[in-house]
Amino acid sequence: MRVRVKVHARSREDSVKLLEDGSFRVNVKALPEDGKANAAVCALLAEHFKTSKSAVRVFLGGTSANKVIEIDTAE
Repeated sequence: MRVRVKVHARSREDSVKLLEDGSFRVNVKALPEDGKANAAVCALLAEHFKTSKSAVRVFLGGTSANKVIEIDTAE
């Protein structure tokens, strides 16, 4: 499954919110450097979808705030 995500790094709290258009807004405390924010996004989405961290990866948009995240639902 692939989901569209708008990431807001350096937020006050970590959160996942489903938007009306079916995409997600993900706020993470992590800084957008050295992949820290991407790792935090993947961990937060893994928790949200109740799957392992290894089942979630950035598919598109590694350095952009707009990302496509791939979630392997087989795990």
